[in-house]
Amino acid sequence: MGALSAPPGILSLVTSSPRAAAQRRAARRRAVQRRRRQAAGAVVALVVALGGWGLARVVADDPPVTPTADVTAVSSPSPTASGSAPSSAVTTASPAASPSASPRVSHVVSRGTGRLVPVSGSDPAPGRGTTTTVRVEVEDGVDVDRAAFADAVLATLNDDRSWGHGGRRSFARTDGDADVVVVLASPDTSARLCRPLQTFGKLSCRSGQRAVLTSYRWLLGTPEFPDLTVYRQYVVNHEVGHVLGHGHEQCGGAGRLAPVMQQQTKRVAPCRPNAWPYP
Repeated sequence: MGALSAPPGILSLVTSSPRAAAQRRAARRRAVQRRRRQAAGAVVALVVALGGWGLARVVADDPPVTPTADVTAVSSPSPTASGSAPSSAVTTASPAASPSASPRVSHVVSRGTGRLVPVSGSDPAPGRGTTTTVRVEVEDGVDVDRAAFADAVLATLNDDRSWGHGGRRSFARTDGDADVVVVLASPDTSARLCRPLQTFGKLSCRSGQRAVLTSYRWLLGTPEFPDLTVYRQYVVNHEVGHVLGHGHEQCGGAGRLAPVMQQQTKRVAPCRPNAWPYP
């Protein structure tokens, strides 16, 4: 009897099965690799997105060093703008007593009530020069001794190294209408008072007749000044200097005292820190 032969269709199926199996395995490997690449891409996209979010936070929280971040604001906002209830943001030790009677503090609040409260009472101008009246205001909710803050401001301005140097001007404190208004406000409120400048609550400014001091710097200072009391004297003289019509100045040379109208909160070098118009 002759050899049996399979029908052509069955023979084709049998002989092609190993090749088909190999193709299926290769297809599965490619599918697995494709899924892995897609998963890796998703992880990279997530990391990039999170990294971008973190960068946005850094930019928003740390004010950029620009020539206009500490200059005169265009408008003078209402002193009674409403805000959120105060909340504690940063804790710090109480500063040591100083000749400028700096207020003792327990913590920095990020937001006060938004209500600016004049420090009650008045003090006559101690000198015989032109009298400039000053009203001192502290935002409700900012944790400072208001009377001590007012004393520190007036002691600075009436120092002979300040703007009254040589008897040309003397500063009197009032709780009524005044030529200059010195405001101590929380970071949130000071940022709003300084608009359209972008201070992020970490830089002070002049807005109209107001010298707006952020409590963030008043209580914590800046790495540019090793002495907090000297920094406070500087920021009072600098911002009141703007109200009196003085513009920014640049460092005059390495090792020299910085002009008081230099933006020393940001950078003092190559000059040395200086708090006074007439040191």
